[in-house]
Amino acid sequence: MSIAFPTAAAAGENADKLTIVNPQSLFDPSTNGYSTAVIAPRDARVAYVSGQGGQDGAGALSPDFAVQVKQAYANLRKALDALGARPDQVAKLTVFVVDHDMTKLEVLTKAVTDMFGKALPAQTLVPVPELAIDPMLFEVEAVVFLK
Repeated sequence: MSIAFPTAAAAGENADKLTIVNPQSLFDPSTNGYSTAVIAPRDARVAYVSGQGGQDGAGALSPDFAVQVKQAYANLRKALDALGARPDQVAKLTVFVVDHDMTKLEVLTKAVTDMFGKALPAQTLVPVPELAIDPMLFEVEAVVFLK
């Protein structure tokens, strides 16, 4: 989805929703599962969701990257639910990937588009050598705007 920079009137029309901005003069990042920028509603409150890893409810981690990613996004969804928020209220994600490569990017893109559809948040991927828990391969944190 490519959206030009909104005018003041256009931004005011959806004052309670995030506005996705993908300038036509830049590469459209939506095929990689994120947006260039997101404008938050003027009067929204901000919530910061700590990094969610791929641990299940018992704290167990699968050794499989795709399983960890799927579980991490399920955990993020539970955190959003606890805030009374929906995925379309997430403005920014930061993801941390151990030993990142292009096969992992495919897994990430699918997970993000499954959760967010076309309302893709801005996102930064940070390749890292390791995370807080030795078998952890993936972590996602979020900035959420509450109504």
